Amino acid sequence: MSGEHASVPVAARVRRLEERLIDAGVVGQDQLDAVLAAMLKGATPLNGARIVARAWSDDGFRARLLADANAALPEVGLSMKGGIQEQRLKVVANTPHAHNVLVCTLCSCYPIGLLGPSPSWYKSEAYRSRVVREPRAVLAEFGLHLPDDTAITVWDSSAESRYLVLPRRPDGTGGLSEPELAALVTREGLIGTAAV
Repeated sequence: MSGEHASVPVAARVRRLEERLIDAGVVGQDQLDAVLAAMLKGATPLNGARIVARAWSDDGFRARLLADANAALPEVGLSMKGGIQEQRLKVVANTPHAHNVLVCTLCSCYPIGLLGPSPSWYKSEAYRSRVVREPRAVLAEFGLHLPDDTAITVWDSSAESRYLVLPRRPDGTGGLSEPELAALVTREGLIGTAAV
């Protein structure tokens, strides 16, 4: 999937819109660049990994995170503010019998501030359409083979709402510190296309 470039038409449409706004004098290129730079400043999967590590090591934080992620994020110095309005974040936890995976079927909505820029496969039409119809097969293509009795839930992001997967804590990690736990977490684990 990663070799496909189905998102190119979307990128071209975005660029045409930017050009029209600039030509109409609504916004300047420098303003657009500043907004993009501000949005990407500090955007990294390490933020999501820190959230997961705290949830793995602090049951109270985990409960608050699952109940209201937006209210819990400031406890680790993060928020979902970054644009015109705060986006809603819902954190969904994997369990021994339930697995979660994220998608945005309309475009590629994604919690950039918590996961960094989205991978090209996440934006591809193949991933966006297939993971909803055949999630088990798509996950297997990523190398994630789940037991037949594991229920898979696909969460569809939108312009207002984003999701983050709280992966299962690996066995044998009871003595690790939060930074050591965070080092185990991958962007794919936060999307749900990989286990941690």
